Amino acid sequence: MKTRIFVFAAMGVLSTAISQPAFSAAASSEHPVMVNIKRMSFDTALKIGKAAIEKCRKDGVQVTVTVVDRGGHPQVILRDTLSMDISISISQKKAYTAMEFNAPTSELVNRFPGAYSVPKLDELLMSAGGIPINVGGNIIGGIGVSGAPSGVTDEACAQAGLAAVRDDLEMQ
Repeated sequence: MKTRIFVFAAMGVLSTAISQPAFSAAASSEHPVMVNIKRMSFDTALKIGKAAIEKCRKDGVQVTVTVVDRGGHPQVILRDTLSMDISISISQKKAYTAMEFNAPTSELVNRFPGAYSVPKLDELLMSAGGIPINVGGNIIGGIGVSGAPSGVTDEACAQAGLAAVRDDLEMQ
């Protein structure tokens, strides 16, 4: 019986000694309890989408534009009148892929060769037309465009969308 009491007492002292540094570290200024994360506003995402659509219209094509937030969730999806329905999911995948890899999707086309490589995941699409949205070196979203005859045109429209808000984003 005395042995059991001693073992329990030793375990209690040991657990206190082990847990004490963890709790004090969590409360220190080196490891904040909360972090501030910048997010793109709806109005900014909408402005990006509209500018991309307008650029593609000037080029004589109708497309779908998706703007995703930093978590890859669609914030704005705009489909022009004659843009094909399938362009909705393609633009989403392009935007998501650009955001996740923090790179234009045109740069990812040949990056992962092989039958069972990363691009085989359903959410990813390694095809030109997606670009990341960066502010001060931080990824805050992605833009995906689909529906033009080539990915080069899709990507040019995405770039036009980003250009419409670049100055506003950099001022933040």
